[in-house]
Amino acid sequence: MNILVVGASRGLGLEFVVQYRAEGALVTATARRGEGLARLQALGATALCLDVADADSVAGLAAPLQGAAFDLAIVNAGVYGPRTQGLVTPSQADFDHVMHTNVLGAMRVLPLLAEVLAPGARLAVLSSRMGAMRGRSSNAGWLYRASKAALNSLLTDTALALAGRATCVALHPGWVRTDMGGAEADLDPVGSVADMRRTLAALTPALNGAFLNHDGTLLPW
Repeated sequence: MNILVVGASRGLGLEFVVQYRAEGALVTATARRGEGLARLQALGATALCLDVADADSVAGLAAPLQGAAFDLAIVNAGVYGPRTQGLVTPSQADFDHVMHTNVLGAMRVLPLLAEVLAPGARLAVLSSRMGAMRGRSSNAGWLYRASKAALNSLLTDTALALAGRATCVALHPGWVRTDMGGAEADLDPVGSVADMRRTLAALTPALNGAFLNHDGTLLPW
C-alpha cells in the first residue's frame, strides 16, 4: 500500500506514519522543519519538506510526487489559532494564519493530490465536528470552527471532482490528547488513528463526500 500523509511532524499525522509503517506500508510524509523530517526518516518514511501556507513550498512538491500512485492520501496539516470564547474578533494576523493554513493550504494541496492518486484511491482531510453547522452547543474557538467548516466545503467539492476516481471523506478524529487537543481530551492519538485507519480501510464509493467520525459513523454537516 502506498500512502501519503500531509502534515506529519507530530500528533495525529505522525501517528498515522507510525502505524502504517508498522504494517509495512510505503509512506511518504511531509513536515515543515528539520526535526520533523528527521522523525519521519527514522520511521522509514520518505520525508518531504512542505509548508502548506507557502505557495512556493507547495509548488515544489509537484516534482518529487510526479508519477506517484497513492492508494491513500491524508491531509492533516492544520492549526487551531486563538482559544476564544464567544464572539471575539480575531486579529488580522491570527485570521490569516489559521485560514491560510487550514483553508488556502488545502486548496493548494488538493488539486496536486488529485494528479497523484491511484485509480480507486481514498483521500481524507482531517476536519472536526467543531466545523459542523448542526448540533453545536458551544462557540469556543470560532475562528477554528470557521476554518473547518470551510475545509468541509472543500472536501465536498473535491469529492465531486474525483467521483468515480477516488473516495473522498472528511474525518473527525475525536477529541484527542495532542498539543492541539490538550491533556483533558478523552482519546489518545494511538486509539484515534487506529479507529480512523479502520474507517478508511472500510470506505466504499458510496461514502464519497461523507463526513465521518473516527469510528466510521456519519456526522451531520
